[in-house]
Amino acid sequence: MRESSVARNYASTLLSLAQTAGDPTGWGTMIADVSAAVLREPTLREFLASPRITVEQKHTVLTRACQDRYPRVFVRFLQVLVTHRRQTMIPAIAAEYRTLLDEVEGRVHAELTLARPVDEAETRAITDQLTRAIGKAVVPHVTIDPAILGGVIVRYGDTVMDGSVRRRLQLLRTRLTAPR
Repeated sequence: MRESSVARNYASTLLSLAQTAGDPTGWGTMIADVSAAVLREPTLREFLASPRITVEQKHTVLTRACQDRYPRVFVRFLQVLVTHRRQTMIPAIAAEYRTLLDEVEGRVHAELTLARPVDEAETRAITDQLTRAIGKAVVPHVTIDPAILGGVIVRYGDTVMDGSVRRRLQLLRTRLTAPR
């Protein structure tokens, strides 16, 4: 089974546990925090990945480190990852969890490419239009690229909506230079 499929399965299980606990967003924050710690701290990463440290020792350390911060079921989930030697997949599981939570809550992340910086009101107006067009709540991620000259390019999932001035000029050039 591919790593992404395995990560998605674990993320799905974690989401089910979070929904049972009634706090899927909070659990998303918890797995993201653990993931960030694994990515940020080489000592933690080496500890979790080391075959020299027994599973029981890892369980003990996880329990002591997390028992006051996280719910018992969440700590147990982390221990199951260690037991099944999936602890190195925590960042991938966190990413899949975010994706699943967005699906459940009807959100889509969209990359908005604009020619110039815009204020919050303009960003909100674009986001509102996209929300109506897509039928899901849109979380915007704005990047600036002066090369598009004007307009906006929207990317979400496999969809690209190019409303840039550069694209319109290219289409116009194609029409004007096409043989008749």
